[in-house]
Amino acid sequence: MIKEFTASAFVFRADGDTYRTALVWHPRLELWLPAGGHVEVDEHAAEAALREIREETGLTAHLVPGPSLPLPAGFPHSAPPAPWWVVEMDACADNHTREPHRHIDHVYVATVGDAQGAADAVHQVRWFTEQESAELQGLSEDSRLQVKHLFAMIADGTLRLAA
Repeated sequence: MIKEFTASAFVFRADGDTYRTALVWHPRLELWLPAGGHVEVDEHAAEAALREIREETGLTAHLVPGPSLPLPAGFPHSAPPAPWWVVEMDACADNHTREPHRHIDHVYVATVGDAQGAADAVHQVRWFTEQESAELQGLSEDSRLQVKHLFAMIADGTLRLAA
């Protein structure tokens, strides 16, 4: 089975006391999804997530590093921002691979200060509240579970967002 690395990101912004997440309409899959795509050979997953956010939403975002252990003191290498999840999922044939394959998706959380820039997006972009995302028709079930969990973490303070 062919396996390919991908990166996606749930982008959040504060709208007064309410948080909203940006989702993009994927025309081929006909679903609302977080921004994301394949990791290119010259980038790591965090860089791919930021690039995909820019390309698909027109937004410049900042990653909120996921949970990870600190590197040992004196460790000689740098660590890119950690994803919140790494998941393996079936993928149908697409413009990268002409047969069914698997995506190893590095799922990030990101923030933006405002929604400006979406006019340059290559996909339709909409901002959804927690309630709207829970009721949204056409949101993939895995994304629905992830965004529900992230909104709960924002509400209880275990996920702190700062643009």
